[in-house]
Amino acid sequence: MLLFDQFILLLTGLVAAYLGWRFFNRYSKEKALHDMYYMMGFFVLLVSGLLLIFLGYGILGMGGTTLSPFILPVASLIPLGISLGVANQFYPSWKKAFAWFALIGFLAIAVTSIGNMGFKKFAVPIFHGVAGFVIFLGPIFAEKAGKAPKGFFWVGIGGALIGIGGLALASLTIAGKPLFGIFTQSLVFTILAPLLLLMTLAFAGGFMQDFKDK
Repeated sequence: MLLFDQFILLLTGLVAAYLGWRFFNRYSKEKALHDMYYMMGFFVLLVSGLLLIFLGYGILGMGGTTLSPFILPVASLIPLGISLGVANQFYPSWKKAFAWFALIGFLAIAVTSIGNMGFKKFAVPIFHGVAGFVIFLGPIFAEKAGKAPKGFFWVGIGGALIGIGGLALASLTIAGKPLFGIFTQSLVFTILAPLLLLMTLAFAGGFMQDFKDK
């Protein structure tokens, strides 16, 4: 891993840590469950970034290394946590159904990854994809409906970036071939750190508007 990538990942971790701290402070005052979900997602993002800095991209199971069976279940907590936060905060009518979906998704990813089952080729894209769409579309529609403050759509932009990055990684680490024939291992290594930073900054841009609105 290049020193540039490590620096970018460090910045990503700092932004994620700041957001996690803001959500913790808000949860301490309001005791809202969605803040716990957001905090979980950004805490896992922080830990993931630090692991990449110290252990390199090899932990992703690329470059001839073996992917740890625990990596995918832990990484899935990022999109699942943030999407659960969006559902709980802005769409209470289907938050329980989505909570069950997220739980089933996490268990499916965990069992198929640890058990090295072929179904993980489908479990990861399905559940990551749906969570990504919730993070992408949920904030945009919430802002349009007046449920979220102006500028909250940036969380949706972050959701789009996390969806692209997640599917690209899944296609290489699970399916063993580039997504759409474009996201080769070389390209993923080149863009992963900047993509994570842009994603986290987009999240920060949207959530900072939500913090101001309280």
